Amino acid sequence: MPAASSLPLFPLPTVVLFPNVFLPLHIFEPRYRQMVSDALNGDRMIGIVLLKPGFEAEYEGQPAVYDVGCSGLITHVERLPEQRFNIVLRGLEKFRIVAEDDPAGSSITYRRGLVTPLGDPLPADARDTLTTERRRLEALLRPSIDRLGAESPLPQAMPDDDLVNALAQYLEFEPIEKQALLECDGPLARCRAMIELLEMKALLDQFQGGPSEIH
Repeated sequence: MPAASSLPLFPLPTVVLFPNVFLPLHIFEPRYRQMVSDALNGDRMIGIVLLKPGFEAEYEGQPAVYDVGCSGLITHVERLPEQRFNIVLRGLEKFRIVAEDDPAGSSITYRRGLVTPLGDPLPADARDTLTTERRRLEALLRPSIDRLGAESPLPQAMPDDDLVNALAQYLEFEPIEKQALLECDGPLARCRAMIELLEMKALLDQFQGGPSEIH
C-alpha cells in the first residue's frame, strides 16, 4: 500500500478537481488564508475535497466530506489586500482520506488529512480505445457546441486523458456526478461514464422539451 502523507484539505460545496486540470480560486476565509500562506511557505500542495450534502449546518466546523479528492499544486498566486489570495491550482493526484488530524490544541485553523495516493490508470493497450471513446464524447457534445456558435472549443491537440479530465471538471454536471467521475478507475472509465451521463441527459431533454447547454 502506498505510504500515507499529511495534506491540507480544502472542502468545497460544488467543485471537484481532476488530475492535470487547472482550477482558479479566490481565497478569503481566514482559515483558508492561513492554509494558503502555510502551503506557500511549504510544498505548495492543497487537497480539494467535495462537501457532502447537508454541510451548511456545520460549515464553520468539520462537515462531512467525500473521502476521495485530488491534490493540487499552487502554480500561480496573486496576493490581495486583507491577506486574501487569488490562486491557480493544477490537479496532481487522486487520494483517499484515511484519517483527519484533530485540531484541538493546535494553532492550525484549517483541516488536514492523512491521505494515501490513488492511481488513475490508463494502460498502454487502452490508449486506442480511449481515442475512440473520446470521439464518441465529442460527437455527443457537438450539438451544444453548434448552438453556442463556436467552431470547436475542444482543443484537438490535447491528450485524450487530459481532455476527458477537463470536461469532467468543467461541464455542468451535478457535484455528486463529478465526484463519481473522479472516483472512476482511470480516464477510460471516466470517459465512458461521461458518455452515459450525457446520453441520459439527452433523453431527459427529449421528454422535457429543451436542450441542455454546455458552458
